Order: sequence, then structure tokens, then C-alpha cells
Amino acid sequence: MTRSRPGTAPSLPPVAPEVFAAAVEGLSTRLRRRLDAAVESLAATSADAAEDGTYGIRCGEDALVTLTPGPSGTITSPNQARCTCLLSPRCLHRTAALGAAPVADPAPPAQTAPPAETAQTPPPTAPVALPARGPSAGQVRAAEGLWTAAAAVLAAGLTAAGAVAQAELLRAAHTARLAGLHRAEGAALDVVRHLRDARDPQGAHRVQRPAQSVAALRELLLVTHRLKAADPDPGLIGAVVHHHRPDGPLRLYGVCREPVVGPGALGGVLTHLVDDAGRWYTLRDVAPGGPERARRAGTAHVAVRSFLSDHERLSRGGLVVTGAVVAPDGRLLAEPGVRATFAAGRPWAGFAFAAAADRTGDAPPLTGCDVEIVAADGEAVLARIDTGDGPGPAVRLAPAHRHSALAHTANLRRLGACPGLRVRVLGRVDPDRVTTLRPLAVGPVPGPGAATLHLPEDWWDRADLGYDRLCDAHFPAAAPGPAPSPAPLAAADASPVDSPLRRVRDLVELAVTGGRRAAAEPARDSDRGAHAAALRRGGFATGADLFAALGAVAARRPRDTFGRPAGDDLDQYAAQWLATAVYLTGTEAALRRDLWHR
Repeated sequence: MTRSRPGTAPSLPPVAPEVFAAAVEGLSTRLRRRLDAAVESLAATSADAAEDGTYGIRCGEDALVTLTPGPSGTITSPNQARCTCLLSPRCLHRTAALGAAPVADPAPPAQTAPPAETAQTPPPTAPVALPARGPSAGQVRAAEGLWTAAAAVLAAGLTAAGAVAQAELLRAAHTARLAGLHRAEGAALDVVRHLRDARDPQGAHRVQRPAQSVAALRELLLVTHRLKAADPDPGLIGAVVHHHRPDGPLRLYGVCREPVVGPGALGGVLTHLVDDAGRWYTLRDVAPGGPERARRAGTAHVAVRSFLSDHERLSRGGLVVTGAVVAPDGRLLAEPGVRATFAAGRPWAGFAFAAAADRTGDAPPLTGCDVEIVAADGEAVLARIDTGDGPGPAVRLAPAHRHSALAHTANLRRLGACPGLRVRVLGRVDPDRVTTLRPLAVGPVPGPGAATLHLPEDWWDRADLGYDRLCDAHFPAAAPGPAPSPAPLAAADASPVDSPLRRVRDLVELAVTGGRRAAAEPARDSDRGAHAAALRRGGFATGADLFAALGAVAARRPRDTFGRPAGDDLDQYAAQWLATAVYLTGTEAALRRDLWHR
């Protein structure tokens, strides 16, 4: 499996990490300084694909780079990338072409006997067992190399860590792979993809919401920190994850459709399905086209080998798949030997949706709950979770996508105009605000006499908010009740997750996007004491200490006896950021559980 980076030239084949790292190592210091600009100039360039499977990238008038991927479609050897210039293979053109291509995942080894376990998180091959004494000396050294490369990336920040820093991280990731550190290698490749997205002009808006980048760096630093300390936990090693082939047919039920609008003008749809055990699967159709394509994809045909249907029908119906191949993230793959047959669906009342809690481990990708509408709040809707024992915690329902081609905003406005209505909601918790849910679909709350939605029978008691349009006929004839004042709800919604703990989150994210210099600013800020005091008043004494310590370490610049800059203390800065990020994650997870389960 390979994953293409949105925004890169779509026709470039994926490149193995070690190939790009070796190419950067072969460049002179002068050419390394020019590499970032060269990669940016090629990132928007389409390659010419020849009938023999090669790709040609024109670099000016005198240089042509030719990429010749192997049978897997991936560049796995330096000999598969050639340039016609005189400096080749140690030339800027060839290295820039490799840097503009997406990073390939390591090819999994051949799987002899397919396991017959779960499919939401497919069972990997047996993890490499650690001896009782902990990781080997070679694994510790590999972890130390990854830690050093990751610490340099953290100090530079996402937008400043260019191709050379990426190459160092990729080289360390390859060393980790050779040492058998699969989890650390995967975390490193994930960080590199975030680095490339942040530096891509078409994906620059992602930096404004860096929650995923923070999570990627936290995972890499935490795993390598524990490994280089010889932590004997076998989970730190990880395992090579294979595509899963379940024994017997898969009986799946459609749940909803999710519009996908990504950077690089990507658009499409995800159809979510579950099996009888509650494991989640997806059918994906994403390609260039933006929001307009996302709108059209909701009713477009979907093919699973010889089976042909459409996403709307599947989201309300079902599927029986024999010979299924499931990716680690739950995607159904149209591999040879797969056969699919349409089957009856299941009403939402037959599903057990998980409430929002800590979205880690094997937790399902979507969150479900029953809510009572309180009032409109601009494009969003204020509501309270229905716990069955009286009013529950406050929640804000916000549009998953605001583009006019999709129906999220119009449908939420219609729901907000009907206070007192009870609805079942399925969506995603906003990673930047845990009291905000971005709903993908809604349905009626079962029960006699409930003031709830009345949807057409062929909708199977659900409306996909991005595609289906709610109208007057779907609502009770009379309004359930007068709209209560939104002021008390707004006050209740101001959870400690958002204030004052948000000060810690802002600093952690600023350090990732802007680097060490940006993280040092709060230490120079005259309001630094006020930030710490607000955290202490909110009961976050440890958060206040970590907030102050991270800013202080970021601002520290070691000097020798003559006042000249001395060796940088990247290890201490990375360790302090990691401690703050781990504290933030754990505290927010505890608060999230309290907010959704009290």
C-alpha cells in the first residue's frame, strides 16, 4: 500500500524513504541549500508517463529526469532514478524529483496464511517479541538516531523543516526498519508526510489546525524516548501490518455517507459500513475535483470488482463480500478474487454507536448520541446530550463542510429552527474543541411520543447531512417547544478543555508549526504570569508549571565562556515539549470522558 501526498504531482510514483535519503546525502552543501526551492518548483509539475511505465520530468532545457518504478509501482532503488545532466546521479534535478514524489510505505512481507480475526484493526503478524531485558543495543541506537532527527524537526518547526531535515528523518526511519522498529518507522514516515503537507502551497491551510501534526510528532518522540531508555514494553516495537483477508464472507450494513474535501482540489465520498460485531469499514472514492466532485460522488457508482452499485444505495443497504481484502484503516480494497453482492440494510436503531470518549486505540471513527436541540448559533446548533436521566452536557453541532455545494449548513439551520426536537446524531468530535461535534448524519430518536424527525421510509431512518435535504415534511407538525435562552448553554459549553487549558494547547501547537523560536515568545511575554495564574485558578497546576518550563527552555540559548553560541540543547527542549504534549493529551482525554459521560 502507498499513500500519495495531496498537493504533489499526482503522476509521480512513490519513492522509498531510503532512496530519497541517499540522494540528499550525495549532494554538495551548495546544492543542499537550493534543494527546497527545486522541490517546490517540481511539486506542481506533472510527469510525462510513457507506455513502458517510465515517467519523465523536464527540469529546464538541458535536464530530463526519468523515473522507472518496479513491479510494485514504487521507486525502490537508486538506479530507478536517472538524470541526463553531467552531475548525475549527484545532481539537484534527480534529488528534487525524488523529493517531489510521495513517500512510499514499506512493502509488507509476503503473507502465507491469512489470519481470521477482526477487520476494523486487522490482526498483524505476530509482533517481534522483546527479550525480558528490553530492546537490543542495535534497536536502542536506531531509536536514538530517530530521536535526534525528530528533535531537530521539532526545533525547526513544520514550515522550516525542509528537504534536508526530511532526508535525515527518512534515513533514521530506514535504520529503524532494519532494526525491526516498525512502530517507530511508521511514526517517522507519518511526520515526514505532515512536513511535506505543511510546506505545500496548496496544503498550507493545514498548518492553521495542526492537531494531527502534533499527534504525529508526539507519537514519534514518545516511542523513541522510551526505546532509547530500554523500555521493555513489546508494544513499542510494533509489527508489520498486512492487509487482512477474513475467513468467510463479510456481512456489512451501510451507516452513512461522508463528503470528503481535501487539499489539492480533492473531492469525493466515504461510505461507512459496519458488521454484526460493530467493526467499521469504508468504501472510498476520492479524486481531484473539489467540493463539486464531493457533491456528485454521493450518488456516483461504486465498483467492487464485478459488483456495481452507488454510494447512496450502499449507505442505506448492505453488502456481502467474499474474499474480502481490508486495509489496516478499514478500507475495503478491490483486489483480485473479491466478490460482492448487494444485501438488505439495517435501521439505525439496530446499531450501537459509541459515545465520544478518548479517540484512541480501537475506538470507532464516528461518534453517536441522542441530543435535544436548544437553539441556533449562527451556522451551528446548540444542543444538549440526552442521557435518559435528564439534561446532559452541552454540545455544539457545527457544519462538517461549509461549501454551498454540500448541504451541511442548510440542514443545520433547519434543525436549529426547531428547538425541543430530539434527534440521533452521528459525526466526528472536533479535534480543536471537544464540546463540538461535526455531524455527518441524523435520524429520529426511537420511542413513543418523541418530538423527533419523520423521514421517508426509503431513507431507512437516516439523513446524510452533506447530501440529503431536510424539509418541512421531515419535522413535527408543531414546534416541540419555545426556544430557551442560549445564554445558559453557552456558559455551560465553556468547558475547562477550551479555557484555560487551551493556553497549553496553543503553546504546544505553536512549537510544532513555528519551531523553537515561536515557542520562546510566551517566555518573553509580559502576560506569561497571567497565563500560568489562569491555569492554576482552573485547577491545572501541573499545566501551569509545564507551560512556564516549555517557554523557558525554548528561550534558553547556551553560551560558552566567551559568550559565543554553544552546542544546542535539543534533547532537553524535545523532552520538555514531549512532557507538555503528553500531559495535554492525557488531561484532555480525561475531560472529554467526563464531558460525554457525566
